[in-house]
Amino acid sequence: MRSQPDLKLLATFLAVVRRGSMAEAAAELGYVPSAVSQHIAALERDLGVELIVRRPGSRLILTAAGRSLAGAAETLFDATARFQDAAHAIAGREVAELRVGIYPSAMTYLLPRVLAMLRARRPGPRIRLVVVETDGGVPRVRSGDLDLLVAYRYLPEDPPAASEALTITVLGREPLVLVAGADPPRRRPVGLAECLEQEWVSGHAHNPDRRLLRRWAGELGIAPRVTLETEDLHSMLAMIRAGLAVGLIPATLLGGDGAGHDAGVDRVVLPPGVAPLHREILAVSRPGARPPVIDELVTLLARAVESVRAGTGPSGRHGR
Repeated sequence: MRSQPDLKLLATFLAVVRRGSMAEAAAELGYVPSAVSQHIAALERDLGVELIVRRPGSRLILTAAGRSLAGAAETLFDATARFQDAAHAIAGREVAELRVGIYPSAMTYLLPRVLAMLRARRPGPRIRLVVVETDGGVPRVRSGDLDLLVAYRYLPEDPPAASEALTITVLGREPLVLVAGADPPRRRPVGLAECLEQEWVSGHAHNPDRRLLRRWAGELGIAPRVTLETEDLHSMLAMIRAGLAVGLIPATLLGGDGAGHDAGVDRVVLPPGVAPLHREILAVSRPGARPPVIDELVTLLARAVESVRAGTGPSGRHGR
């Protein structure tokens, strides 16, 4: 027995099974009846079993082996057709599943409405979401474990950077808002000078947000006292709301409008001429041809980030 039956012979066999006669199978396939008979005989030799009982003047009868082979062959050809469909889709840069890594606040704030818009526009691949911070997600893009990473960058020289292994698309800038606790209510805006008398909350010493704060403070000639350190933006905002600290918070945590519209905090008024701070929101992928759905997703994310910068995004309070 051959290890792999000839697919041409199997196709002829299935035509005979469907039609119930070699003559009708020959007409369907465009063969002469003798060619069909030869195909069936060759298939039986390859398998070493009788598949069809031939009785002159009556329709063909399948043996037990013939019935088993017919079922297996139908499964094989059905799987082959699905494989061919998938191969054609892949060649057209369509995929069945897309793995997207995203940091927590973007997962909560940016992505839900983007995915809803994407789903309304076109049927597409299943999107598997992975919540991951930027430093943990970049290696997974390089390895191929993630197809797309939504990331942030506080300083231009910080990773991720474009390279032979990474393509970086800047989606936009998310404002960073300096805020203080709003309890008790104040009659006048909070100024930067008042904040210098308070404790500050920020990331740990080598975190990008902390390094941005140090650089900004150095340019202004001020020295904020960071006594509360955490990597969790939920915790930062909780301490600020409680009046324990002052800190820089991404706009999406404050309603997404960049103006600090949060009942528990007041926006600090910066001196004239002091440029507002921001962090870049990035899309990170591998170089080369990308499935069209990735390009569409990147476009929708860029619009969502712009709505945050412009103050038109929906309100919500979220994590880093």
